[in-house]
Amino acid sequence: MPMLVKRVGFVLKRSGTREAATVARDLVPWLAEKGCETFVEEEHAGLAIGAREVPSDELGGQIDLLVAIGGDGTLLHGAGMVAERGVPILGINLGRLGFLVPFDSADARDALDRALQGKLPLDERMLLRVALHRPGVAPPTVRSALNDAVISQSAMARILELHAALDGQKIAVYKADGLIVSTPTGSTAYNLAAGGPILTPGQSAMAVTPICPHMLTNRPLVVPSTSRVSVEIGGDRDAVLTVDGQWAQAVAPGDRVEISRAERSLKLYRSEKTYFEILREKLKWGEHALR
Repeated sequence: MPMLVKRVGFVLKRSGTREAATVARDLVPWLAEKGCETFVEEEHAGLAIGAREVPSDELGGQIDLLVAIGGDGTLLHGAGMVAERGVPILGINLGRLGFLVPFDSADARDALDRALQGKLPLDERMLLRVALHRPGVAPPTVRSALNDAVISQSAMARILELHAALDGQKIAVYKADGLIVSTPTGSTAYNLAAGGPILTPGQSAMAVTPICPHMLTNRPLVVPSTSRVSVEIGGDRDAVLTVDGQWAQAVAPGDRVEISRAERSLKLYRSEKTYFEILREKLKWGEHALR
């Protein structure tokens, strides 16, 4: 079968890059033998010898496939580069958990070879469009999220007042440490740690989960992905908006964050393991405490 990919990009783990560089240095000449041109972020110059070095904001437009070598944070970083371009991502796991990066470094060549030939399973993962609106400022600041958008406390650990609405209808005024709006992909991340529900990847939904709410009646919600969640910062305390743990922006009373499904989805290569196999392996989900 002819290869479907000719230009391959790399993003490497930002801290402790030695192991990531070792994997990249193995893959770059191997890909060259297969007729593929390779690219890497300029900030990792010299770590992927033989790959063309380009600015981070240009990498997504130069490639047909992105290889993320690291952990889930590395993949989320890469997703921000290619999410709007339809470029698929393949994750090589060097991290501790690696929920989104399913292949070990020993399997990197085999997984990438199957991806090049169109034989590796490819998922379409829902993305969020996160728009920050400030009074008197136009247009809004817009980011894409694969996992989640989080509004949380700033430096001071003080309770926030967050006015949440769904398609213009009031949900509640959350008095909490913060609020998480997650995709099904991100439901096993911060959302899960905060007591939110697990959403399987195929669902078309978002989870809205308060962080340490002051009222016991404030429980997580699951809402359709066709909806728009709006959160206005109330009270007199500043907060921080974080997108996928990769981008953060201070928000102030009167600012509004609108979250909806993005037009595009992210293409993510996966292993042949089922979703629940991965849950059991990575999170020990459904496993008995005692045997």
